[in-house]
Amino acid sequence: MSDPNSPTRFNEDKATYTLRGGDAPDLDAGIAVIRNVLATLPIKPGVYRMHDVRGDVLYVGKARALRSRVTNYTQVDRLPKRLQRMVAQTRSMTIVTTNNEAEALLLEAQLIKRYRPAYNVLLRDDKSFPFILLRSDHDFPRIQKHRGARRAKGNYYGPFASAGSVNTTLNALQKLFLLRSCTDAFMKRRDRPCLLYQIKRCSAPCVGRISAEDYAELVADAKAFLAGKSTEVQAKLGKQMEAAAEAMDFELAAILRDRLRALTFIQGSQAINAEGVGDADIFALANRDGVIGIQAFFIRGGQNWGHRSFFPAHTNDVPEEEVLSAFLTQFYEEVPPARTVFVDRDLPEAALLAEVMSNQAGRKVELSVPQRGVRRRLLDQAKRNAEEALERRLAESTTQAKLLREVAELFGLGEPPDRIEIYDNSHIQGTNALGAMVVAGPEGFRKGQYRKFNIKRPETIAGDDFGMMREVLQRRFARARDEDPDRDAGDWPDLVLIDGGRGQLNAVKDALEELGIEDVCLVGIAKGPHHGRDGREVFHLMDGREFQLPVNAPVLFYLQRLRDEVHRFAIGAHRAKRAKAIGASPLDDVPGIGPARKKALLMHFGTARAVRNASLEDLQRAPGVSTAMAQGIYDFFHAR
Repeated sequence: MSDPNSPTRFNEDKATYTLRGGDAPDLDAGIAVIRNVLATLPIKPGVYRMHDVRGDVLYVGKARALRSRVTNYTQVDRLPKRLQRMVAQTRSMTIVTTNNEAEALLLEAQLIKRYRPAYNVLLRDDKSFPFILLRSDHDFPRIQKHRGARRAKGNYYGPFASAGSVNTTLNALQKLFLLRSCTDAFMKRRDRPCLLYQIKRCSAPCVGRISAEDYAELVADAKAFLAGKSTEVQAKLGKQMEAAAEAMDFELAAILRDRLRALTFIQGSQAINAEGVGDADIFALANRDGVIGIQAFFIRGGQNWGHRSFFPAHTNDVPEEEVLSAFLTQFYEEVPPARTVFVDRDLPEAALLAEVMSNQAGRKVELSVPQRGVRRRLLDQAKRNAEEALERRLAESTTQAKLLREVAELFGLGEPPDRIEIYDNSHIQGTNALGAMVVAGPEGFRKGQYRKFNIKRPETIAGDDFGMMREVLQRRFARARDEDPDRDAGDWPDLVLIDGGRGQLNAVKDALEELGIEDVCLVGIAKGPHHGRDGREVFHLMDGREFQLPVNAPVLFYLQRLRDEVHRFAIGAHRAKRAKAIGASPLDDVPGIGPARKKALLMHFGTARAVRNASLEDLQRAPGVSTAMAQGIYDFFHAR
């Protein structure tokens, strides 16, 4: 069969070896599985996946010649301990053949991202990078921040290292080029300039304060600047300011002066001198005690668009060059590469990596290790940043480990918790009620594992905090019990914190006991006598004990931070749900009514209530409504 998510159609086959000696890890059994697969393996490029007894993916690898590569796993004496453990757990394999090794490398990255195998080097930070998008589908193009798939027509500039760096640049660009940032619908509704025009961050094309030709010139200047031609833009603005001053047009001269200041601000905030480098991504690796940190700098048009630190997972006993190669493959699976990628060491598959990146970018991408000049200085700076970021990471990990040991001691856990779940509810007088779960571990908050729970059981009374908490925890742990009864997938919490007092804690305890779960540590965090303003939270334990911590205790600050995070997440989710509800209409529930017909009905009748009260004849006269549709709408609102 074929992999539907791959760019090319691949041949896929799954080979399974049935055990006779049980399902426990067994090195001989794992070798037997691999040898059984070898009998039918071709000498072709492709990707292989190793599965454990439950079918979970242990490892994804690619090979120029599948048979030769997979044969290495049968020579266990030459394998590191990490791979020996993997072979011992292997119970089946899936083989995908490809046309060439470049396709295999690309498919490997896709599968690693999908399955997150336990024995592959993993890029932990999979959050998409922000870009600046200058759209081209309007007479007055909009400039905006963009994340995700690049479907809109226009020019994309990035990646930026963080939302903060792109927001700072966008604000300065608005001052510099006065391009609109509003949506097309908002622009169409304007009959007077908005606040951005008043504070000189927009040229107000919505009400004709600038011609299409002059706006197009601003767009051209913005494109030139973002392409690295800031000196030309600066010289052009300087000449225009001088000409305005000579013509005694001091108002225009002041506007141009402010735009020049914005340009100077952007140039002065670069912090890295990358003049003459053009477009480049720079990566440097630091390693200490088996923990690896990678620093990335993003240079576009000679401008620094930020830097970010990464700390890949599963890097023990993996050579540094292999870690960096695996990191680059996964990093560029979605992010478009720059024309030049600088790394701080020679990589064993540099030519193959460059070929894959060139294919993805649709142009040539050079992968190199600079030895001198500006490029070498930038690489050395990235190396220093990688080492400093790793030092901070290790220091934070040490502090975090100490805090988790204190948490374990405080709540009587056998060892420091690896997974902490924190729960809270949010509603306004029972409306738009939902529950929220956030997850924390030794590395900090695991935001990809946050969850929202819409309160939907009919027996849960709106506004009943105890009942809402009961429903949320029952649904969460019923699913965990059914999907992971052996608790070996890492999704069961070592500690559950409830934002609430004795009542919420007892409700949760009863809910879990009904599911037959009595060994999860539950703790309630209630505000003190002054509603938490003095940091005197009261901690409620399952055995009935309650206590407070000293107001300056570091472990108290840590637990408060966990509680505050779930509170923030719950409030944000509730506001989003409430905003969606405010925009809802009774017409949304009428079968066959889509956005276009809903808009036509509202434009014709004025309100949803008027549509509901309209006679059948009135509905038939509405534009775009057929006789059958009018009858359906009328029947929907008047059914008895």
